[in-house]
Amino acid sequence: MTDGQTQATHGDAHVEGQQHPLGVYFKIWIWLFVLSAGSYAVDYFHVEGYLRWTLILIFMMAKAGLIVAVFMHMVWERLALIYAILAPPVFVLVFVALMTSEAGYTFLTRTIFFSGAS
Repeated sequence: MTDGQTQATHGDAHVEGQQHPLGVYFKIWIWLFVLSAGSYAVDYFHVEGYLRWTLILIFMMAKAGLIVAVFMHMVWERLALIYAILAPPVFVLVFVALMTSEAGYTFLTRTIFFSGAS
């Protein structure tokens, strides 16, 4: 075997047998527990209005991000795969925001038109 073949063999074995330390998973479980406790605290302390929904969404997105990053191994994937999985939901959110703005404008113009104001 040549030196290039030996390196390729060792590199392939390393990729196939790659394991992550359990400490990483324990830390993520602790973070998920803390974020869940924060989410439950929002309900327990009867936080109301926009603050309630903002906090719940922040906790939800943080937990989802940790789960996707570590338990679905996205942290260790190639950048192209990360973009292929994460870019479409981001684009959907941008389009939803744009259409929400458009809906507000449409509602305003229809209200003005049908009210008979000149």
